[in-house]
Amino acid sequence: MPRTKSDHPRPAMNFSVFDLLKAGPGPSSSHTIAPMLAGLDFIERCSGLSAAVAERARRVEVTLYGSLSATGGGHGTRAAVLAGLLGHNPADSSAAPDRLLEDSGAATGECRLTVGRVHISFSLADIRSGPIVHDFPFSNTLTIALLDADAKPLYSMEYYSVGGGFLQWKGWTPPERGKPAHPYANMRQLRERLKDTGLTLHELILENETAITGMARPAIFNRLEIVTETMFDSVRRGLQGEGTLPGSLGVARKARGLLASAERIPYTVDRFLARVNAYAFATAEENAGGGVIVTAPTCGAAGVMPALLYAMRHNLNIGDRALREGVLASAAVGFLAKYNAAIAGAEMGCQGEVGVASAMAAAMLAHARGNAVAVVENAAEIALEHHLGLTCDPVKGYVQIPCIERNAVGAVKAYNACLLATCENQKQHMVSLDAVIQAMAETGLEMNSKFKETSKGGLAVSVVEC
Repeated sequence: MPRTKSDHPRPAMNFSVFDLLKAGPGPSSSHTIAPMLAGLDFIERCSGLSAAVAERARRVEVTLYGSLSATGGGHGTRAAVLAGLLGHNPADSSAAPDRLLEDSGAATGECRLTVGRVHISFSLADIRSGPIVHDFPFSNTLTIALLDADAKPLYSMEYYSVGGGFLQWKGWTPPERGKPAHPYANMRQLRERLKDTGLTLHELILENETAITGMARPAIFNRLEIVTETMFDSVRRGLQGEGTLPGSLGVARKARGLLASAERIPYTVDRFLARVNAYAFATAEENAGGGVIVTAPTCGAAGVMPALLYAMRHNLNIGDRALREGVLASAAVGFLAKYNAAIAGAEMGCQGEVGVASAMAAAMLAHARGNAVAVVENAAEIALEHHLGLTCDPVKGYVQIPCIERNAVGAVKAYNACLLATCENQKQHMVSLDAVIQAMAETGLEMNSKFKETSKGGLAVSVVEC
């Protein structure tokens, strides 16, 4: 949940870079990846039930709440839960959940779930839509229950999709991990740690990653290479894509055409920005089509960082080492936003998704170019500040309109934020990253639920299908 000023102090955050940046199928980390993990977790828990309980099992019932209920259809949530119940893990999936179900024949009829030695018939019809407004601690909640012949629960779980593919449940406690070598809870404390240690930002993040996860640097670098290559792959695939995206909106893929148009622009600056737009469209369209992308920090905002990263390598001639260090710096911004506010559209609106992604991308570019931490912070702050109040209002629940264009605008805004932070007099910068994250948290708390991924307000109701 977003923090409020009355919250008690919490322990220093111990997020891993690879909690934030992880590969998975689109179109939504909150609606696809986490619900898929919930289904997988539940069926694995059921395998540990006693034989006496398992033999009485006759049904499994799933209920979706909040924006999972409101926009689960367009986001593929039902297919994601069922794919998880069938044993699919999003981390190992190379296709969207609905495609996994089509391959197994479970998309159109009943399938069998195995609980102990009992086989239970289950279909998408067993996944119900609950209230959008409810009393659970997180907006995106789902419950899964194992029922007997009289529809009485034998075993049940209450799961929370808290953004970026992170999954919690009732009674959840953070996993046991090492303590960060350089603890901080906000940007002010992070600056103090950097000053005290003399470390660069990426070095501090690396030392924390090792302390928290136990991973040695070669292993961290290897995983970072996998993450960045997955981002590059999503851009390349998207630039080759043609036709229309899934769903009733009939949205055409535009990335390939945008890049072709960009190459014909005679003005260097315009051509560069047009390329960045095409790269962002490419990954956002891949995500909308259920392709494998990297949550950065979410699926819905997955086009922003890859667009700038791809441009940094191919158009700005920034080397691989600097790219890696920039990605590490971006994680620091994502950590701060998640810890002190939230990154889920259902909690923050799109300011928490594309806004945070734009801030991360701005920090990435600023750090990769060798700027001081003050410039990196200001770049992130400028990018996030000018996404404040941005609603999450997907038309018909699909991560397409306005999501795809919004990724492109966020990527270009990240570039400009870095430019502003680089050119300005640092002593004249008035707003801190901590202040803008706090403003985002307060805005998200006050934002009406119809503007937070429920498709009940904004463009979702003002755009009329012809």
